[in-house]
Amino acid sequence: MQKIKSKESNDIRQQAVEIVRKLKREGFETYFVGGCVRDFIRGVAPDDYDIVTSAHPEQVMSIFPRTVTVGAKFGVIAVIIENHPYEVATFRSDDAYVDGRRPSGIRFSSAREDVFRRDFTVNGLLMNPETEEVIDYVNGLADIEKKIIRTIGDPDTRFNEDYLRLLRAVRFAANLDYEIEYATQEAIKNHTGKIKQISAERLQEELNKIATRAGARHGFELLAETELLQELLPEVNQLRGVEQPPRFHPEGDVWLHTLIMFDLLPKNGELAGNRQLAWSALLHDVGKTVTRTEDEKGVHFYGHVQAGEEIAREILQRLRFSNADRDVVIALIHYHMVFMNVQKMRKGRLKRFLGMPDFDLHLELHRLDCLASHGMLDNYDFCVHQLSHLDKEDLHPSRLLTGHDLIKIGLPPGKVMGEILRALEDAQLEGAITSREQAEMFVRDNWPHGDEPRGKY
Repeated sequence: MQKIKSKESNDIRQQAVEIVRKLKREGFETYFVGGCVRDFIRGVAPDDYDIVTSAHPEQVMSIFPRTVTVGAKFGVIAVIIENHPYEVATFRSDDAYVDGRRPSGIRFSSAREDVFRRDFTVNGLLMNPETEEVIDYVNGLADIEKKIIRTIGDPDTRFNEDYLRLLRAVRFAANLDYEIEYATQEAIKNHTGKIKQISAERLQEELNKIATRAGARHGFELLAETELLQELLPEVNQLRGVEQPPRFHPEGDVWLHTLIMFDLLPKNGELAGNRQLAWSALLHDVGKTVTRTEDEKGVHFYGHVQAGEEIAREILQRLRFSNADRDVVIALIHYHMVFMNVQKMRKGRLKRFLGMPDFDLHLELHRLDCLASHGMLDNYDFCVHQLSHLDKEDLHPSRLLTGHDLIKIGLPPGKVMGEILRALEDAQLEGAITSREQAEMFVRDNWPHGDEPRGKY
């Protein structure tokens, strides 16, 4: 599928081409390499460009006025043009890998040797951007044609060099809509236990790229097939085979329900690629494994929301998600079953619900949940209709009284003030109070002695 090239992407390409030209004018062999060549072959405009050259790091730095040494000991320099970094790497061969992550040392080499140290054949292509000639030492063109991910050389060797490649193989297959070649997939299965030696931050980054980009469902299916899911997210792997009541879930078990939600994640618009939405889709029903019961009335998942929150919190902490991401995902799980009651809610409670932070995410998660199961969108449509008739002031009315106002009325400072202010807001949301005078009367009538409310206001 050909992407429409924006002016910005054309500018980035032209600047990358100019870097290649400049290095070649100085007498250095230079090419585009990796994902940008792969995407060019596929007819997709690359997002970025990596460059390899026979020039050594100090030579690259002497040619370009603005550079950053992002990995000089591995021969990588970032050339900065109009504030955009382009990685320029010297042709190299790697010494032995000793920690499953990086080589113990490198030596500068030739273009051919540089290609053979790389991970997958589809990422091992070189291109002269001036002539668009592609140099293929690893049969990458054939694998792009076949739509397969295959390691360059022996898969056991490649995966032992960098254990993260186990996960990257799945990510590339998912994002490109490719399959993993048989020997490569079998090697992944043989090395799955090593993935836990990779830092949580790097694992999170790769999992995010699987969950938020094209092919998310395919990616999680491959994680399950390669047994990486059991290593990384055993709580999610346990959703496989957890049957649900057909009346509400004709699609099948919890795992299939989750996969369908990944299929339905928005491809365009503001929520496309939203990390918090993707992880809430993955984890919203993760508590069903530990709460499933069955009796003569059928299958039940009493308390699965609360259990799911705890399980999700542990997963997100384990993968070093930020507090902000964790809080939003937990909130999405917490409220995802509340939608079944929206049409019965009192006006005030409904407005408070619709006015929650990140309600667009809550609403979208509910839509995906429904479409991936019974398909009924009546509660979703109800919320959309209500929101179309409510503005910001309706959902978050300006305070009629402040804490200082309550003190002036004669109320003592303390916890009761928060209770009173919330009760006032509830009354505003219900439409029972619309003026400052009514608010003062409400307080005097219901808190005549300052601290003890009279009945249930």
